[in-house]
Amino acid sequence: MQKVIWIVGASSGFGRDCALKLLQMGGYKVFVSSRRAELMQDLAQMGACVLPLDVCDETSVNTACQTILEQENRIDALLANAGLGVYGMVEAVDMADIHYQFDVNVFGVARCLKAVLPQMRQQKSGRIVITESLAAHASCIGIGWYAASKHALRGMHTALRQELHGTGVKVIAIEPGRVKTDFWQTAGADIQNNIKDYQQLTDNFIAYMDKPTYWQTPSTDSTVKAMIHALTADKPKTVYRTTHDAKLFPLLMKFMPNWLYDKIVLSQLGVK
Repeated sequence: MQKVIWIVGASSGFGRDCALKLLQMGGYKVFVSSRRAELMQDLAQMGACVLPLDVCDETSVNTACQTILEQENRIDALLANAGLGVYGMVEAVDMADIHYQFDVNVFGVARCLKAVLPQMRQQKSGRIVITESLAAHASCIGIGWYAASKHALRGMHTALRQELHGTGVKVIAIEPGRVKTDFWQTAGADIQNNIKDYQQLTDNFIAYMDKPTYWQTPSTDSTVKAMIHALTADKPKTVYRTTHDAKLFPLLMKFMPNWLYDKIVLSQLGVK
């Protein structure tokens, strides 16, 4: 029997690459969702079932989930991958954008897992794979609200993993660091600052992030490989750290004093 896998956030980045890999492998019934359904038509041509979805709309999430269950009577795995970055100095980001950051990255995940969990508990099996980030461990200038949303996911993941012990449902976190995607191009284009005191810091942050050397980073391959393993392996790990920086930083943060971490970050942005 084909495993039924639902990928939320499949129009670009990790989600899209993961869907492509599963379709190429064969043997899986792949459902893909995103607000931008038009960007997934090639996935449909390869055999994926496209379900338009807005993770900020509970009815939209529940309708998509119910459509899968009506067709397949089960969901074996959910990849909760929809996410965005709202960048800017903490004080300078508008409250509406802060709400939207959490509505997509945190509450969107919550809506999806609450939609699939009743069925997974009933069938006594399932996987919920959540795309977190290195930012779930280490925040810095310019990404405060994005990192806060990823910290929230990490806290939720730990509790849910414990709560589902013995049910047959596994909860797995994927924690990539920097990779070659269009994430910064989207997030960086919308950086806002209307507070003069932060202008130089904002300019330095943008210049640092725009350095070509900053993005001479791994492709999505290691992260997609981890996602596939988390979705399909008999005995997946609870957390996959998929890039060198994602493996190193959580260890450093345990031992590095705050003053030293702050000094390193500030020096990277030209602040004395």
